This record gives sequence, structure tokens and C-alpha cells, in this order.
Amino acid sequence: MLTAFTAFAFGLLLGSFLNVCIARLPKDESVMWPASHCPKCQAPIKFYDNVPVLSFLLLRGRCRACRAEISLKYPAVELATGFVTALFAVKWLGNPAWLAVALLAAYVLIIVSVVDFETMLISDAFSLALFVLGLAGAFFNPYFSGGWAERLGSAVAGAAAGAGFIWGLAMLGKVIYKKDAVGEGDIFLMGGIGALCGWQGVASCVVMASFFGSLYGITLLILKRADRMSHMPFGPFLALGAIINLYALVKPEYFFFVLPF
Repeated sequence: MLTAFTAFAFGLLLGSFLNVCIARLPKDESVMWPASHCPKCQAPIKFYDNVPVLSFLLLRGRCRACRAEISLKYPAVELATGFVTALFAVKWLGNPAWLAVALLAAYVLIIVSVVDFETMLISDAFSLALFVLGLAGAFFNPYFSGGWAERLGSAVAGAAAGAGFIWGLAMLGKVIYKKDAVGEGDIFLMGGIGALCGWQGVASCVVMASFFGSLYGITLLILKRADRMSHMPFGPFLALGAIINLYALVKPEYFFFVLPF
């Protein structure tokens, strides 16, 4: 219980930093300087107004200086990071090396998700970071087995399977819809995910992403916030499936049921 609480508190603080990355990295701005400030009036944010989640509640979601609304995105990212950190810490406490790799990958995936929702773009740098983490973590990866060569081979095969599968979907979508159905960024992102989760994680990740993405799309259609031809990001749903797999591998056979005859 203490481990989960400590990890959650630490995750909230990291979530605050992830918000800075989400806001600045797409603009090629430094994440270290200048200090946190209101995006509307540029007023510096005091340390007591920069406490994760709590400050948002105390300020009632508004900037102290100009009273502009603060997006719910900020506490949402902090809470998500806190929960993921706590869950992973409890799950993988006995494998600290993999815990570090899985958490770093999860943080990258959280950044990717929000940035993709906001810009419809995924930086190849994030995908490369996931691939490197997959290779480095292969030696501690609980989903891989064998010696160092076999483990590296599993990571590389997973990356190839991930990128190859999404590339295949992209080509199929172009033939059917006569336009790009999957972004190039999704291809590289799935390669990075495959290096971490292996080919089995790739298969289940795509299934889960398709399911979550469909729910999101149907919801937008019902609310009339999109139509059938609207473009929607796929990266956030791939990232969600990947985070689930980093916590506990979902094997492809879990999606099938053998019925007795």
C-alpha cells in the first residue's frame, strides 16, 4: 500500500513534467526554460499554484492572474501518470530493471497520445525512443525468453511485426478508400511498441486499439462532433493498448473462445 501511494505521488509530479513536454516539444521549445507560465497571459506560475491536481482544484480551473480557463488536460495527464506509475510499481517491483523500462515507455506513450490528439502528428523521435527502450529492456523483458541473442531477436522481430502490420493496413486502406487511412507516424510507433511487447503484444495491441478507437469514433458520431469521413488519430489507441501490454501481456488467443460441439 505504501509503495502504491508513494509511486502515485511521484507519478503526479512526473505528470506535471509530461504536461510541459506535451506543450513545448511540438513547438521545439525547451522543456527546462522558461519556467512554467500561463499560455494565455504568460504570467509565471508560482510554486504553490503548480501542485499537481490540487492547484487545479483550488484555482477552480482558472489562471490566478488572468482568470483564463485551464484545460482539463493538465490534471488528466497528471492523474493518468500517477495511476500508471502506481500500477506498474506494484506489478513489477520484483523486476526493477523492467519496471524502469516499462515506466519510461509508458511516459513516452502518454506524451505521444496527447500530442497526437492535438496535432494529428507523431514524432519519429518518440518511436525511436521506444525502439531503443525495447532493445535495452530485452534482457529484462518478462515476455521474452532465452539468451541475450534470442531476446534481442524477439525485440527486433516484434518491431518488424509491428511496423509491417500497420504498413500493411496502410496499403490496404489506400486501396479501399483511395486515401491514406493510417499515418506514417503510426507505422514507426507500432515498430517501437513491437520492440517492447513482441509479436504477441503487437497482435493484441492492434485489436485493442481498433476496439477503443471504434468506441471513440462511434461516440463522436452520436454526439455529431464528427462524420464518417472525419480523420481521427489512431496513435492514442495504439498507445493505450501498448500500456496495457506493458502492465500485463495480452496474448492474441485471449480474444478467441473455443466453443464445444
